[in-house]
Amino acid sequence: MPPFAGSAASIYYEQTGSGPDIVWVGGGGTCGKDWHRFQTPHFDAGFRSTVFDNRGIGATRCDAPMPWTIADFAQDVAELARSVCAGPAAFVGSSLGSAIIQQVAIDHPDVVRCAVVMGTGAWSTGWGWDYQEAEIEFRRAGGELKGMMAVAHYAAMLYPARALGDRELWPKLKALMLEWIDSGENETSLVPQWDASLRFDQRASLPSVTVPVHVVAFEEDVEAPPQDGEEVAQLIPGAELHRMPGMGHGSWYGHAHDILNPYIEGLIRRHL
Repeated sequence: MPPFAGSAASIYYEQTGSGPDIVWVGGGGTCGKDWHRFQTPHFDAGFRSTVFDNRGIGATRCDAPMPWTIADFAQDVAELARSVCAGPAAFVGSSLGSAIIQQVAIDHPDVVRCAVVMGTGAWSTGWGWDYQEAEIEFRRAGGELKGMMAVAHYAAMLYPARALGDRELWPKLKALMLEWIDSGENETSLVPQWDASLRFDQRASLPSVTVPVHVVAFEEDVEAPPQDGEEVAQLIPGAELHRMPGMGHGSWYGHAHDILNPYIEGLIRRHL
């Protein structure tokens, strides 16, 4: 399908399935198609899924000068949802995608039926802030992470120790990550997307959210520790916190999706 012409970006998107709308919002370095591998096939029989490339990655194009803010990303998503969804939609995201959804809930609540935000926080702080800043400075200095060096680096941030040590699962995760690294998308998107993730702070605005929000905190998440999700749930009136044991920041991708998909579906169906 042709790209959606937003006010600041030409957004590449795809839709599959039929039924109530779900908008899937990817984290830094992930394209919309990544949701097709483990998520949308589970939902296609009962929902219409919209996946898309955020600005800064994949086939979406944005000529607006950088740096971009989380509000800029949220504006893109809200415009897309208003155009291609039949009324308010359920939004599901991870990491940067969760921060974007939270901003959509703040600025554009009319497009949100409910939100499921995984691996999230209200702001960047502590080790997570230092980690992102170090990666950004490394790229700006001309550094690159490739091949197995990149896989070893990111796997430790995305998956819990038990998954990394699983002798049957690890080769599968390694293959998935090598495919992602070899695509070059992370290198291209890291600075424009991670900079927005580094600088955002929604603590003063989240108490104004009026839509239903479910915060999914992975108990072994290094990038977004569980207490970050707890803070989001405490700041948003009526938000529900869901602690998922034995899972890490990227467990939705190739590790625990068979547990998470029906769990997320159950949360969404509560608001239909």
